Amino acid sequence: MNQTRIGLQATLNGDLTKAAHAAVPVSVEELARDAAACVAAGARAIHLHPRDAEGRERLNAGIVDAVVMAVRNACGVPVGVSTGAWIEPDLSRRLDLVRAWSAPDYASVNMSEPGSLEVMMALIQAGVSIEAGVWTVEDAERLAASGLGGQVTRILVEPVAVSVADALGLVEDIHRALDRLGLTAPRLQHGDGEATWVLLTDAIHRGLDTRIGLEDTLYEPSGERTTGNASLVRAAVGLGASTA
Repeated sequence: MNQTRIGLQATLNGDLTKAAHAAVPVSVEELARDAAACVAAGARAIHLHPRDAEGRERLNAGIVDAVVMAVRNACGVPVGVSTGAWIEPDLSRRLDLVRAWSAPDYASVNMSEPGSLEVMMALIQAGVSIEAGVWTVEDAERLAASGLGGQVTRILVEPVAVSVADALGLVEDIHRALDRLGLTAPRLQHGDGEATWVLLTDAIHRGLDTRIGLEDTLYEPSGERTTGNASLVRAAVGLGASTA
């Protein structure tokens, strides 16, 4: 399942609503339009959370496949989604929904969540590539213990809600653990909140893929509130994020 590097991934919405920022894309039309703008700005892949007609995150195949196909048709690059446990807390139902997918190019799996191994197996059964979300050294160890480390498309080195002071030390520990454990899949490094731009810049220095979007931050590197995803992508490209 390993694929070539993607460079810069745009993360369009996450679990946010327009209450967080008016530019958060929710409808399929908004997602398609925003994805196209992000690709024009320099993104080479998309990550999004599909919504139903009421704007709620969903894993249902009818919704996920339709949103992914519409967005991919609009922007022309790979499109991935989330398997976050909060979207469907019932693991058995979540697995059934994921197994029914046919359109996503890849999906992220948070290794810290209960059932992550089963979700990875469901994605393999569906023919959807896996992004393994590693938040901590312990997550790296979970991925190695799963026996599926060689079948993931990429490893997301992504500390969650970490401070600027702790961010660089934590990702260094994670990278060392991944190396020690022999996990050689391509890596994409990013952060969120106050650590977003610190970890994106560090990813550039490491020569790694990275990502940016409203899911991770509402602010430009200057600290000013962003106008939206395309502006964040332009800022990342300006810092030197790979678009190859």
